[in-house]
Amino acid sequence: MSDQELQPGPRDPLHSRLSQVRQAADGRGHAVVLGAGIAGLLAAQVLSETFDRVTVLERDVLLDGDSRRGAPQGRHLHGLLDRGRQIMEELFPGLTTELTQRGASTIETLVGSRWYLRGLRVCSTPTGLTSVLASRGLLEDVLRTRLRKIPGVEFVERTSAAGLVAAPDAPGRIIGVRVARSSRAAAEEGSWPAGPGADERDLSRLVRTDFTRVDATHTDLIRADLVVDATGRASRSPDWLAALDMPRPPERRTDVDLGYASRFYRYRPEHLDGQRSIIISTMPGFRGGGAVALEGDRWHITLAGMLGDHPPTDPEGFEAFARTLPVPDIYDLVTSTEALSDPVPHRFSGSLRRHYERLKNPPEGFLAIGDAVCSFNPLYAQGMTVAAQQVRALQDCLRAGGPNLPARFYQQAGRLVDVAWDMANGADLRYPGVRGRRSLRDRLVGPYAERVQVAAHQDATVARALMSMLNLVDAPTTLLRPAVAAGVVRFGWAHPTTPRKVSTSVVQEAGVQEAGTGTPGG
Repeated sequence: MSDQELQPGPRDPLHSRLSQVRQAADGRGHAVVLGAGIAGLLAAQVLSETFDRVTVLERDVLLDGDSRRGAPQGRHLHGLLDRGRQIMEELFPGLTTELTQRGASTIETLVGSRWYLRGLRVCSTPTGLTSVLASRGLLEDVLRTRLRKIPGVEFVERTSAAGLVAAPDAPGRIIGVRVARSSRAAAEEGSWPAGPGADERDLSRLVRTDFTRVDATHTDLIRADLVVDATGRASRSPDWLAALDMPRPPERRTDVDLGYASRFYRYRPEHLDGQRSIIISTMPGFRGGGAVALEGDRWHITLAGMLGDHPPTDPEGFEAFARTLPVPDIYDLVTSTEALSDPVPHRFSGSLRRHYERLKNPPEGFLAIGDAVCSFNPLYAQGMTVAAQQVRALQDCLRAGGPNLPARFYQQAGRLVDVAWDMANGADLRYPGVRGRRSLRDRLVGPYAERVQVAAHQDATVARALMSMLNLVDAPTTLLRPAVAAGVVRFGWAHPTTPRKVSTSVVQEAGVQEAGTGTPGG
């Protein structure tokens, strides 16, 4: 049955019910958030300031301190850039302290961590930037706990969105969402899980007040003054909009064929001379990875490779791949401590941007946010921070009031996404093997950016400026300041920028394929 077939006709009882949905100019009413990931949780906080009620729908079971099944990337390293931490701290005062009380740690970015770019260690110097070392599961758990204390905010688990609903008498307005119990949940034993906002009693109450059954397949309509899609990269909203004869946003993709493998190891204080993080940049010709000390006395270690050069997921191959990284720090870790889990893979085909800001008349009553708007190459750790920036833009738009909320939001958020997209996409497009559209700007900026990375190895001023930009605290133009440019001129040519070919003699002995031909799982 298509979305159009499920639209109520003018004589249907449902038509009169939906036509009475309040569309208050001040935004008061009911907001529905699709997805309980970082973007959805932050959006729920901001919406709670304006709407009487906020319902967060999540297809998975929300487990305390653990990753959601619907977020497989949650099993791999996540970086929260300092700009993202700052915004989250403003939305949830005391968040950083609460995370540390739950076992996370904080470090000064270039003092408590080792950063390697192009195989060269970035100069260790105070930056004023704070890195929070916490698993994604812990961060989401702390945010959910905070939200559940806000009157009017509730979570409904094991519930998936199945389509958007347009107003019968106003085709350009979304007034609800079709939902169904998750097929994943239906296949599991047991009833709805116990817990705040997630049991049968809560669902039944919600159905009585906001749902209307539209067919016999347990698909319901939940009415809303605003629907926010925070379902991530796999968002189906473009298809749902098209099914309602609404324009779908144009898209842009950049293929990088990135492969991950991650594993937990036992943490000991003497490791890395007391430092708690290593980041080794990944690019074609340079295998990379990261190691972060997390809550529970664990090292979370991720290995990565681009353009098909993916790390294996057998223990021997994982260790052999680590040995081929341009510096030995991570290999020394994996060979000197106890493994706590088997390696798990993840594959990222490429960056994806949906240009909602280019829609002439975006539908009222609906917003997309987070990875549903732009899914970045995770090597740059921009996802959570750009989601936080978009939520801040939403907060500004809601506080300003007035009509045309979607258009105002997309324009403001789009400018923020532009900055991160140009940084990450421009960096990927420097490599001939990466497929994507290259602009004149990419060709001009690329060579200078490479020299900045080399100079950061020796010049503290360049290192501080670079890290501030990468953390989205300062604009890219900070790298053009006279003091920074002087350091680039002095040290930017101290080493070659062309990556050397990865040595594979050791990994070949372990049965791992050469760079450029590897596949997930070896």
